[in-house]
Amino acid sequence: MDWRMRASFEVDLRAILPTIRVPTLVLCRQDTLIAPQARYVAEHTPDAKLVELQGGDDLFFAGDTTPLLDEIEEFLTGNLPAHRSDRLLATVLFTDVVGSTEQAARLGDRRWRELLATHDDLVRSELERFRGRAVRSTGDGVLATFDGPGRAIRCACAIRDSLQPLGIDVRAGLHTGEIEVTGDDIAGVAVHIGARVSALAGASEVLVSSTVRDLVAGSGIEFEDRGDHQLKGVPGTWRMYAVTG
Repeated sequence: MDWRMRASFEVDLRAILPTIRVPTLVLCRQDTLIAPQARYVAEHTPDAKLVELQGGDDLFFAGDTTPLLDEIEEFLTGNLPAHRSDRLLATVLFTDVVGSTEQAARLGDRRWRELLATHDDLVRSELERFRGRAVRSTGDGVLATFDGPGRAIRCACAIRDSLQPLGIDVRAGLHTGEIEVTGDDIAGVAVHIGARVSALAGASEVLVSSTVRDLVAGSGIEFEDRGDHQLKGVPGTWRMYAVTG
């Protein structure tokens, strides 16, 4: 164990807690080893405010830090923080090249870079055609958003079909949900789900969550049931569908 961690465990503040006479905020996450100690500190410090947040990360800088920072800001200023982000409903698309490592090794660095450049140009062209917004490159794929799931599906299929003649197989995953937009980037559970859906897709497959499939009912887009799946880090069971036409 690191000496700093040993030293922190050996600190005993119990004797001085009743003498504290300043406003005190005690923060902890509920499912952590230090939660009982935090409750003890709050109970034995005069007029202390205890806030238990969701989560299981002991370190304050790990996990979702936004709720923790919000509590600190409100405690210090008396006001709830004004977040500089927008939340909106969008369809998230992830694509990536299947077997990219093997292709790079087979083609060599120079040829692989040229092929990736062609890939990027074709992906960008299809995103423009279907009014998608490229958020960021993932190396051998893209993260993009759309304001309609139907266009997102058709764009994913067009990307797949345009790259196949080049010998590039891509897989794509889509999910529709509320995302958080901060500057040029996006975040939120919907983004994580989209990434997990993409990871489940096979070569040349466009896989969507049941949310996307339900939203495009009546559009003429056809699907094949791929069963229920557990998505890492996401509660519950999610049903997947592959686009077939």
